[in-house]
Amino acid sequence: MYFVPLISPEPVVAITNPKADHRVRVLSASRRFKGRAFQVTCDFEFSGNGYERNVFDYNREIHRHEEQLKRGRLLPHVLAAINVEGPGRGTIEIDGTQANGAQTVAEVRMRFNAHGRSSPVTIALRDIRYADGAFRPVNEVVARVNTLTFQRKPGPPKMEVSVASVKPKDAGDSRWQNLKGSLEGIAVNLLIPPLDVDARGHQAMLDFGLALAAGAATFTFPHAPNLQPLPGRQPR
Repeated sequence: MYFVPLISPEPVVAITNPKADHRVRVLSASRRFKGRAFQVTCDFEFSGNGYERNVFDYNREIHRHEEQLKRGRLLPHVLAAINVEGPGRGTIEIDGTQANGAQTVAEVRMRFNAHGRSSPVTIALRDIRYADGAFRPVNEVVARVNTLTFQRKPGPPKMEVSVASVKPKDAGDSRWQNLKGSLEGIAVNLLIPPLDVDARGHQAMLDFGLALAAGAATFTFPHAPNLQPLPGRQPR
């Protein structure tokens, strides 16, 4: 999940549990060409135990909206974390075109709920309000992510998110809570706007899709400048 701090426009700390043996591997790849269009599908698998938590520092976002918050405005749907925990199956789907021997990727979709498996990826969202002299998180929810989508198109780079369910942070795991979360997830998918992402990270995801389309044996992601060292550790 190195791409998470890579696409983040805010500082991120990546935390894993000490005994984690979580791994991701590509299982297969298929490529289809029709005229100038091509499609690529890669199956991948999360295996092993453990978790990775990418925690976002949204203080700069609060500072940008400080005056509005102090006037009583709510800062909604602030992304607090993207987490992956436990096993799962997913696909990377790439759409693109080719002309004069050159390939161009138009869209990369990362699906985390393939083959009937529940997604192991969640995002934590919260609203921020100003109360009693401090900026405070409210309405904290956890959304289970089905798909992250990156598209090549004009304008600031964005990431589209679709979710399977949304539950309050402290909700239980009962059948009722899960059903309620799924229904809320359907509604939230109609409301979540595409999220701003770092331009370098967005381009890296399109380049990653191009490498998969070309059947490259390896791909190296660029340095993620917003990845921060854990508190108490010096950067390498």
